[in-house]
Amino acid sequence: MRVLVTGAGGMLARYVVAAAGGRDHHVIALGHEELDICDGTAVSAALEAQRPDVIVNCAAWTDVDGAESAEVAALALNGVAPGLLAAAASKDGALLIHISTDYVFDGRASEPYVESDPTAPQSVYGRTKLAGEQAVLASGAEHAIVRTAWLFGAGGRNFVSTMLALAGDLAEVSVVTDQIGSPTFAGDLAAGLVDIAERGLGGILHVAGAGQCSWNELARETFAQAGVGATVLGVKSDEFPRPAPRPAWSVLASERTDAPRLPPWQDGLRAYLAEVSEGLAR
Repeated sequence: MRVLVTGAGGMLARYVVAAAGGRDHHVIALGHEELDICDGTAVSAALEAQRPDVIVNCAAWTDVDGAESAEVAALALNGVAPGLLAAAASKDGALLIHISTDYVFDGRASEPYVESDPTAPQSVYGRTKLAGEQAVLASGAEHAIVRTAWLFGAGGRNFVSTMLALAGDLAEVSVVTDQIGSPTFAGDLAAGLVDIAERGLGGILHVAGAGQCSWNELARETFAQAGVGATVLGVKSDEFPRPAPRPAWSVLASERTDAPRLPPWQDGLRAYLAEVSEGLAR
């Protein structure tokens, strides 16, 4: 199977490239320098030249706060570009796997969000990601829209690496207790995406680390697993105002029997920390 991965310089894309390559698929990894997915002509030319069976779109505007003051740019990458990829994929008969987010929901639920729950994004980032979903759905292309949450892994900024860095400088860190979600190791998600490609699954799928916790609990578990002695203090979100509103509830689950099931988030954290430790030891 020929797998084209966009946004190849990003955290998730690196894991997807490794996961697909590890299963002997032919991988074409294109970063922004090789393919600007906001350029429809370039997208069509790339797909015509490479003839992929599957496209995994990992390119995205991920600066949640920055999107609040750069909506046009965020919409171009998150909302319009997926439609360009989908249109080109439709012409070539390729499956487009598009990555979306828990931010398409309003965060006011008390039970895990499933695929059929109504969307109501509260931030520019969430609105632009929902626009991308809608563009893919409207394209007529064979597609899988994969919503995930609280992603962490090597090769990119994430909450876990930030906590470890802070623990190196501070004896105490303050972390919010009133935002609950599904932490997801990018390596686990990448394996799930390759599963989706191999099985030809379509539609909307929720794929996230099993279980749920607060950011505060994730910080505590990170320090416990890493053997870090820093103390985690509990605070409320309103004590740390941010430009973009964060969903208070971001727990994802799937109502589909065919959706990939990822390991518990604690196992994903353990795998990530082992990867970091191995990298430091080299």
